[in-house]
Amino acid sequence: MDQDSYLVGLIGSGIGPSLSPALHEREADRQGLRYLYRLIDLDTLGTAPEKVGELLDAAQNTGFTGLNITHPCKQLVIDHLDALSAQAEAVGAVNTVVFEQGRATGHNTDVTGFGASFARSLPEARLERVVLLGAGGAGAAVAHAVLARGAGHLTVVDRLPHRAASLAASLNRHYGAGRASMETQSRLAKLLDRADGLLHATPTGMAAHPGLPFPAELLHPRLWIAELVYRPLETELLRTARASGCTVLDGLGMVVFQAADAFRLFTGREPDSARMLADADELA
Repeated sequence: MDQDSYLVGLIGSGIGPSLSPALHEREADRQGLRYLYRLIDLDTLGTAPEKVGELLDAAQNTGFTGLNITHPCKQLVIDHLDALSAQAEAVGAVNTVVFEQGRATGHNTDVTGFGASFARSLPEARLERVVLLGAGGAGAAVAHAVLARGAGHLTVVDRLPHRAASLAASLNRHYGAGRASMETQSRLAKLLDRADGLLHATPTGMAAHPGLPFPAELLHPRLWIAELVYRPLETELLRTARASGCTVLDGLGMVVFQAADAFRLFTGREPDSARMLADADELA
């Protein structure tokens, strides 16, 4: 993209505390770009998630370069796009939309963002048995990331069993039979007892949804915990897991690396992820 002026934004619910505007705008400033990042908060607008297509059209018609998409629209937005990247199609969720030549193309930088964060912070983590709690758009992305890293088996657990079953079936089609399965929440204690790690991809722990996603006694020192929530950075799950002797990964790295990948898609320029990590540490 041969330009130096960009208008981008984020569509989602309760996104006031998002770090994305500052992360994108600071990196753009360092690269000498005019770059405006706007929050399009469904709660502030009083708009239902199902109206994401109308917001997408309005942004495209207003001259936006692209949009980031977050909860609860990562899957809803797909029906309103002209094309999907191979990764977004595989995951079945979109967190970045690029407008170019009248077309809206969906991408998923959560997969690469989480993969980079995991490789940086938990490079030696055992991956034979991994449990994923939460089968929404973010959960699907991190599931792909760990299976692509060679996880032996991933068990998907969600409060909606049909959603867990659907994701597990999709993962098996993509990575091979037997790589994923679903279980109900009633089996979580037994699953975690045998697991190497847990991917936590539910909203529990966010400022608006405080608390633990399951009883603290299910944690044990052989378990690593990867948290996707980053506001607050120290969720109750991470605090309790540390106290239980678990190795933990907070959600900040994923936010930074997915933002860097989105910046590259929006601008065609290479971001400095190390500088963006320093920004995030300061902002968080």
